[in-house]
Amino acid sequence: MPLYRCAIREGLSNEAQREQIAKEVVRIHCGVTGAPPSFVHAFFQERAASELPEGQAAFVLGTIRWGRTDAQKAEIVSELRSSVASALGCGESEVGVVTVDIPSKWNMEGGSLLPEPGEEAEWLERHRS
Repeated sequence: MPLYRCAIREGLSNEAQREQIAKEVVRIHCGVTGAPPSFVHAFFQERAASELPEGQAAFVLGTIRWGRTDAQKAEIVSELRSSVASALGCGESEVGVVTVDIPSKWNMEGGSLLPEPGEEAEWLERHRS
């Protein structure tokens, strides 16, 4: 958690582009929220054009921990839209990005419930291997 699901039109991306997008997802999410990089996950699926919203080359659905401000969520959406469009070589209007708030207690990392936003340092200290 957070989990970013990236649905990309079939044939539009290759492994290098998906790796670039995954790195950007981590950079953007951690830069905006301060969450540890180990918490951030990105998954990719190729989809037929008919399975994406009309006119979209890609659609990113990010489930993020509840407690982020509207400004943080808007920044994540804006930066991801720009980064995904750049990686895929398409226009920003062809990339949809949405975030959905999920309570921390609904998510686990390494078998333990995730902390509330802002409590990551203490959680990481308690869960050192």
